[in-house]
Amino acid sequence: MVKKTIFGIIYLSLLLFGSTVLGQTVRLEGQVVCCAECWAQADRTKVQFGTAEDLLKSQSCVANGDPTLLAVREGDKFTLYQLEEAKFRLPGKNWLDFMGKRVAVSGSVEKKKSASVIRVDSLDVLAPNIAEQEAASVVGNEIELTLKDPFGNEQRLSALKGRIVVLNFWATYCIPCRTEMPDLAATQNEYAAIGVQVVGASTDEITDRDKVLQFAKETKINFPIWMGATTAHMIRFGLGAALPGTVVIDRNGRIAKVISGIVNQADLKKQIDAMLTSAANVSAKETARQRRSEVSSVPS
Repeated sequence: MVKKTIFGIIYLSLLLFGSTVLGQTVRLEGQVVCCAECWAQADRTKVQFGTAEDLLKSQSCVANGDPTLLAVREGDKFTLYQLEEAKFRLPGKNWLDFMGKRVAVSGSVEKKKSASVIRVDSLDVLAPNIAEQEAASVVGNEIELTLKDPFGNEQRLSALKGRIVVLNFWATYCIPCRTEMPDLAATQNEYAAIGVQVVGASTDEITDRDKVLQFAKETKINFPIWMGATTAHMIRFGLGAALPGTVVIDRNGRIAKVISGIVNQADLKKQIDAMLTSAANVSAKETARQRRSEVSSVPS
């Protein structure tokens, strides 16, 4: 009887101690991941999460209601904590803005069924995800692309210098690609007259010409189509291997913006408008400089 009483006191003390620890405010550093299933697809001590492909997949995971997790490394193992808002408020509807990034969060840890949950009071981004790092590495670079149009004519990206180019990688079998085509067509309609050119680089084979032309007819594509793009081309442009992907290129042929996934038309318009304004300001300054030079060269 005495042994049972002592055991009961010890057990109760452990429960009280554990609940106190769980309720305390803690600070955790880790990587935001979309779900346990995607996380478990590779050895994360060797293969880091956060590629463009991972981020595209995470959109469907979040849309399906999968809980977003924080993967915290402890030696060669990871502990997954389900993220929930507390004092910290998300800038959007979900955690997608932080997907794949390394973050530091503070808040209280709770147990819900078999899951460890951290209720987030504050969040600081410590490092970008792999996709952002790859995109940043190509911004400002000039990258050539040579493909053929559906009629066999060679087309070069460098031939479009002097215009802002929206280079979209797509394929006839890509459902999200079909979704974004009306926005790209609208961009071509709105900006073509002021020096903006949309180009569709299809990853379909040259032999799939009829299929590509049928896709263009169905989606009312009103911009040039190039064929034979590859995963290697996309990676060179900082996009990873997942479709769709878009690169915005300035008038000097340098990459200004890398967009993985479906184009957000409002964000694309802001990017183009900013580039047009910047180009107009540069042109105005150059004109003013030339006029001052002409004036100063006139004999008095």
